[in-house]
Amino acid sequence: MSRAGALGGAPAHRRVEYLTGIFAMLQVLGASWALLLGMMLLQVGNGVQGTILGIRGALEGFSTWQMSLIMSGYFAGFLGGSLIAPRLIRRVGHLRVFAALGSLISAVLILYPSLADPWIWLALRVAIGFCFSGVYVTAESWLNNSASNDTRGQTLSLYVIVQLLGIIAAQGLVVLGDPSGFILFVIPSVLVSVAFAPILLSASPTPAFDAGTPMSFARLYRASPLGFVGMFLLGGAFSALFGMAAVFGTEAGLSIGKISAFVSMIFIGALALQFPIGWISDRVDRRLLIVAIAVLGALVALTPLLVAGFGVLLVAAFLVGGLTNPLYALLVAHANDYLAPEDMAAASSGLVFVNGLGAIAGPMLTGWAMQALGPEGFFAYIAALLAVLVAYGTWRATRRASPDVEDQGSFVTLSPAASAGALDMAQEVYAQAGEAAQQEGEESPIKPA
Repeated sequence: MSRAGALGGAPAHRRVEYLTGIFAMLQVLGASWALLLGMMLLQVGNGVQGTILGIRGALEGFSTWQMSLIMSGYFAGFLGGSLIAPRLIRRVGHLRVFAALGSLISAVLILYPSLADPWIWLALRVAIGFCFSGVYVTAESWLNNSASNDTRGQTLSLYVIVQLLGIIAAQGLVVLGDPSGFILFVIPSVLVSVAFAPILLSASPTPAFDAGTPMSFARLYRASPLGFVGMFLLGGAFSALFGMAAVFGTEAGLSIGKISAFVSMIFIGALALQFPIGWISDRVDRRLLIVAIAVLGALVALTPLLVAGFGVLLVAAFLVGGLTNPLYALLVAHANDYLAPEDMAAASSGLVFVNGLGAIAGPMLTGWAMQALGPEGFFAYIAALLAVLVAYGTWRATRRASPDVEDQGSFVTLSPAASAGALDMAQEVYAQAGEAAQQEGEESPIKPA
């Protein structure tokens, strides 16, 4: 992928580059459509279970605090899976891990309505988070293996698109059944099972994971304090949106159709604004853009607290989702602006872990806020997190200068819902771009700490 400085040439050159990117994306789609279709179906299944649990939990009489613990369990399991799944794959291979974890996901989805106890649901959420993480790591490694150096960025973009489309489509399925029955748990179980067919039929065995040396938290923080702290805060915000939106809708007295529309708008916004924000990020000071987006996100999150109405909720969901989701990729890109290409892969595990810690805490803190403030605590919590990011980012701007815009690495599309495998793919794109820039005699992306 070209460096941001290379994009500032003649308009004709940019048009050629744009058309080349579209052609490369079509090539990726032609080569990986079955794998991408399978991943979309997986996200449909995951999206249905995330929303229906928030609705069914209220019908079962679970408290807001109990639901927040249950929702946090997914992210605890997801973080554990991102650490353990690579070891399992190195030990027994991709196919066995993928098949085993997929079977467990289908089984867990069926067990929810049969075992309606908050502590059992918590254990099941941990298990399903672990399994989804392992499945994503495995599938993303296949996807990475099928991409070339020239198409890896486009592959990631398509992967993010199908993930978001899957979650959005899931919300349409939620309104088709009775949340007090079994069918809305059977549907995601079937979808997850069906998703394995195109993936397994299209994927070929990949080499075992390299056992790279992860970067220490202290070194990662010294390299990019804003990237480190921002990833923690964003983990808390995304997990609240992904895990607690349906719980908020239930507490606010919304109908199932309105809850579905509300959750959909969060991810429609993410899909609509991801690429425009990425385009802007290659042309401005990335740190200032992070702060500006956090300011807008905090203000939008406060709007439903001041103005009533379902229309206001939908607009707020669209903008909050659209502004917070791209922050993940922006923070990764910002951290990489201060790393040498050879250090980017080692940094990815630290970034994933910090983000995962924030994600575990997110639903629990949201549940606490909703217990204290009522349903409004959902938006108040997100606004508070983004306000902290604004304050910290502003303070960091006084501590050291940002890289020149022409020295920033190009934005690579990422989703907070992806696993460590997708971030590793993005780091490869960044590292290749940085190495190419160094070979061309451009200034190294390494900046003084």
